[in-house]
Amino acid sequence: MAGCVSRVELSVSCQNLLDRDLGSRSDPLCVLQQDAGGGQWAELDRTERIKNCQNPEFCKKLVVDYYFEKVQKLKFGVYDIDNKSFDLNDDDYLGGIECTLGQVVSSSVFTRPLELKQGKPAGKGTITISAEEIKDTRVVYLEIEAGNLDKKDFLGKSDPFLEFYKQSDVGTWQLVYRSEVVIKNNLNPCWRKFSVPLQTFCGGDFNKPIKVQCADHDSDGSHDLIGTFETSLTQMQKASDGSPVEFECIHPEKKQKKKSYKNSGIIRIKSCKIETEYSFLDYVMGGCQINFTVGVDFTGSNGDPKSPDSLHYISPDGINEYLIAIWSVGSVVQDYDTDKLFPAFGFGAQVPPSWQVSHEFALNFNPSNPYCQGIQGIVDAYRQILPQIRLYGPTNFSPIINHVARFAAHSAQQGAASQYFILLIITDGEITDLDQTRQAIVNASKLPMSIIIVGVGEADFKAMEFLDGDNGVLKSPTGEPAARDIVQFVPFRQIKNAPREALSQMVLAEVPRQLVSYYKWKGWPPVKLPEIKMT
Repeated sequence: MAGCVSRVELSVSCQNLLDRDLGSRSDPLCVLQQDAGGGQWAELDRTERIKNCQNPEFCKKLVVDYYFEKVQKLKFGVYDIDNKSFDLNDDDYLGGIECTLGQVVSSSVFTRPLELKQGKPAGKGTITISAEEIKDTRVVYLEIEAGNLDKKDFLGKSDPFLEFYKQSDVGTWQLVYRSEVVIKNNLNPCWRKFSVPLQTFCGGDFNKPIKVQCADHDSDGSHDLIGTFETSLTQMQKASDGSPVEFECIHPEKKQKKKSYKNSGIIRIKSCKIETEYSFLDYVMGGCQINFTVGVDFTGSNGDPKSPDSLHYISPDGINEYLIAIWSVGSVVQDYDTDKLFPAFGFGAQVPPSWQVSHEFALNFNPSNPYCQGIQGIVDAYRQILPQIRLYGPTNFSPIINHVARFAAHSAQQGAASQYFILLIITDGEITDLDQTRQAIVNASKLPMSIIIVGVGEADFKAMEFLDGDNGVLKSPTGEPAARDIVQFVPFRQIKNAPREALSQMVLAEVPRQLVSYYKWKGWPPVKLPEIKMT
């Protein structure tokens, strides 16, 4: 399970609050609660209290951990505080709202009318919330070489590697980077360019002491020190193309013993650059829309929908595995799509009036406008189409992947991080066009899209696991490797008895990384750039 994507800071202000105090204005405070399940709400944070104010702009930010793959239900409550007790039961309620964190982070400014209870407005009161990610996204990139290093090996030359340490607040040294590349038998090595997050490297403090150690690698782990020096990021930054910054590598014992000792070699910082690495939230808050498309498998291997053992059979309580998958994934993704219009397709069925087999037909039977209004619209279209089609075959994935890829390619031509596409394919797993699908996925890996496959039923999903590429890079039939991993496969049976949210958490946990990897690969920043904010 993926961990918290990041921490988010929420700024809150209100307008036109109700006046509950006699002789003076209300003294508002805002409390943030999160849905803890079972009708319970847990308090996460609260703002300061502002005296005599109907239009407060709270200074204290509300901090919450953000997970893309979960629907995080929040409740903001505004209270008039007239005493010193922490308990809110004895304070007047000025109104509140319920929303999801996804709605807040995907809006640049989120304003809603306050309600005293559902459907009852709190006068003309409104609340405005804006989100900002807490972190320093900068990364240090270094290129380093050395000259005339001391020879440490009896038979050959040294096998040097580097270690970087930052000084903690109590003066101890903490390892922050060890060069991966051990350069064999070389007294004038040039190491590969490497990067370290700025926060890790020096805690964001450019003048914090950094100790660099150069040692000779021995396979038995008894590495011999060649030399060491101290510097800071400010000094290293003086390196520029063509004029490196040089440091003498000093071995303390040798320096003590020999008066004529100069150094054990020179370490040269060829280049030291600081660049910003953007996060998933940077892109979403910067205006990137996530477009959600659904593809439903209507092939004969699912079984006759009228029969209770069919995967398309809708139980008396109105659900089946296909509908649960649509709801689970759709309920998370819909918050990131402003128009809430989702194209939905079926494949592998004979469709009226010609009863030809189709591998990409609109669930609403409207090929020129296959969009459904909201997740409920997809569910309604699915229920309506089921009695009108004949389940058939074969099971071809490539047409619907190529369909979404055409939209993603069109968006990519704009050269901006404005649109990302998620295709959810729900299938019983009996794929026919494996080679064409491999080619379609490799092509799509160069586009702003991710593919989620949910396998329903008890079939052998070996082909789906192969497409997932977790056991190695997926290759096209001609041997071309995927540019990045874009497929996430989850067999529904794994989480059949788990809470409903488990499916969305398993299938969506990879999406933030996939989205960031695409835009990083293209070198595209968010459409609206974030301000750098430190913790």
